[in-house]
Amino acid sequence: MVDAARARKLADRIQQIVAEMLERRIKDPRLGFVTVTDTRITADLREATVFYTVFGSEAERADSAAALESAKGVIRSEVGRQTGVRFTPTLTFKHDPLPDSARQLDDLINAARARDAEVARQAQSAAYAGEADPYRKPDEAVEPGDDPA
Repeated sequence: MVDAARARKLADRIQQIVAEMLERRIKDPRLGFVTVTDTRITADLREATVFYTVFGSEAERADSAAALESAKGVIRSEVGRQTGVRFTPTLTFKHDPLPDSARQLDDLINAARARDAEVARQAQSAAYAGEADPYRKPDEAVEPGDDPA
């Protein structure tokens, strides 16, 4: 097995190479606005998973996935050439669901803020059901018929 720091450095380098290749060298018309978000590599440096996002619809996401799959060999050979490792890791491209999850969380947080604002608006016009302060104060006189406990 390999040192974790070396594996992380190689994963970072692969991410840079793949992003540069997608920006400059891969000219597939199916390739949409793709952003490489993360790269993870196995401990034996044999397999690398490249996470990406696509700005656009589901159809553009599917087209970009097909374009990445067809360009996988060219990208892998360039990764091997630029990294200089003995065995070039096989590349797997996976769509990163993190931005979609973040968008859902933002929507939930905005809905919670709206509900909190509604509760605060209702609380402004609310009145106490009894007295404002129902507790007995120590300086209040205790009537002879009242139980002090």
